[in-house]
Amino acid sequence: MLLRIGIDSTAGGALGPIFDDGSFEYIPIPEGWESEEQKTYRDIIGQKGKPLSEFLPNAIADFVVHYDPEFVTCTYGDPTSPKRSRLLKLEKNDLLVFYAGLDPYKNAKYERGLYIIGYFLVDAVIDFNKLTDIEIDNYYNVYRNAAHLKRNKSIGDLVMVVGDKNQSKLLDKAIKISQLRNNIKGSRYHIVSKEMERLLGISGSIQRSSTPRIINEEMYLKNLRALLSLD
Repeated sequence: MLLRIGIDSTAGGALGPIFDDGSFEYIPIPEGWESEEQKTYRDIIGQKGKPLSEFLPNAIADFVVHYDPEFVTCTYGDPTSPKRSRLLKLEKNDLLVFYAGLDPYKNAKYERGLYIIGYFLVDAVIDFNKLTDIEIDNYYNVYRNAAHLKRNKSIGDLVMVVGDKNQSKLLDKAIKISQLRNNIKGSRYHIVSKEMERLLGISGSIQRSSTPRIINEEMYLKNLRALLSLD
């Protein structure tokens, strides 16, 4: 499953940076709910040794982050439809692949676009609607890094995917999967690039975060694993 994450024009009003060597900063969206999370973009030091706020407008530098997914205990959650129903289709050892919008930072080598930035090898999919109170309390204790479990509100319809910590990662270099197309009104939007259409068997717009794309056929799964250097 391919799923869009990270700050964008509708959630934060910016994109993460991609550098001239293909490395990048994963910048999560701002937290939109009351939460126990206290870290802001100024507090989080990225892979380049600088605060994430260095790459963002000053207006949001002090916003608290919604760090989801997180790659320490490898959790990702969502309670919203239709995404939660898609997440429930995942099974142990499936791949949940994350892509994000990135903007070139002081370089002309890369283009603004959508890039794969990391993945989970799924270890478990947890439907909080089916848990007892005791089980929920246990998950709160075990997954303290999970962004949705830090929120001071009902967990509602939360589905949480847990990745195998030894086989899930944030990539060192981003992998571009999009190209721009103009619609009839002249507006530009992102679609799957021709190369990725051939490799992964998906096509059309991948701009929205609410519609994960599912890859089922063995040939395309093999290509995806090769793309991620898993074989």
